[in-house]
Amino acid sequence: MFWVYILFSDKCKKFYIGYSADVEARLLRHNAGMVNATKNCRPYILKAKKSFASQTEAMQEELRIKNKKSSKYIQWLVEGNW
Repeated sequence: MFWVYILFSDKCKKFYIGYSADVEARLLRHNAGMVNATKNCRPYILKAKKSFASQTEAMQEELRIKNKKSSKYIQWLVEGNW
């Protein structure tokens, strides 16, 4: 099982979308500064996650959300509309 997750940085007021088989371990890596894309806005908090049966499905969902390029859309998902 794979997960698509949404993180939020209060420091930078930005969302980050990713996918992983282990969301909790991935969040620890983000907050430890081990991910180049997120190391400048630490710490992150997990706002939402959704499971997918395959890695391919998770990757497609991650890309779909990122292609929206809309923090309002991401906030809408976080509010329970995902």
